[in-house]
Amino acid sequence: MEWTDDGIVIGVRRHGESSAIVELLTRDHGRHLGLVRGGAGSRMRPLLQPGNSVSALWRARLDEHLGTYALEATRMRAATLLAAPHAAYGVTHLAALARLLPERDPHEDIFKMLERTLDDFDSAGEAAIHLIRFELAMLSELGFGLDLSVCVATGATADLVYVSPKSGSAVSRQAGEPWRDRLLRLPPFLREDDSVGQGWSEQDVRDGFELTGRFLLRHVLEPRGQGHSDARAGFINAVMKHQARAGAGAIPG
Repeated sequence: MEWTDDGIVIGVRRHGESSAIVELLTRDHGRHLGLVRGGAGSRMRPLLQPGNSVSALWRARLDEHLGTYALEATRMRAATLLAAPHAAYGVTHLAALARLLPERDPHEDIFKMLERTLDDFDSAGEAAIHLIRFELAMLSELGFGLDLSVCVATGATADLVYVSPKSGSAVSRQAGEPWRDRLLRLPPFLREDDSVGQGWSEQDVRDGFELTGRFLLRHVLEPRGQGHSDARAGFINAVMKHQARAGAGAIPG
């Protein structure tokens, strides 16, 4: 058996003296592992870095076997990503999120979103917004999507500024005002009526990570006996330090 697909490296571990088991998120075959002969050597090391895009040829005698990969680089992002603290933490966290997907199930929308996110890591603020949206998409892909399009209390679709920590549904300003201290804040960049290019404050970014982080913990990580990765906290801290150096105010859109 064999197939060819586009993939993004999300994990590598040494196997034996010279080989490596490489984990890809592929466009059509989902999260998929394969053996790369010589993958532990110095020649292959630059290619087998999380965040790089590859063209993958997978071969195995039977579909359920590990199989082998022959990989060719299509986008070598890793060197650039590792040069900036926020990007180095971010790609590590994105890879950890991608590994939550069931193996060998196609997730084309997540693949495309991961690719776009990795391509837009130059700005720390933009990277933060993309990562929050990626966490939100992962919740949906894993069956725990949040309904941020309509107020759970009134059915209103405008002025949605809160999220219920119990149901994960949006709440309008008017309906939520009496319980505002118990509700999560819905940042502007996650509202359907948010205008493009509005910009986001540091608090908006913190609110976004608080929102997605709470539901990822409850529905995905804690049932598996896991918590948030150190890379997630490192990414958030790096973004905030970058923002502090850039000066107070909104993160450019």
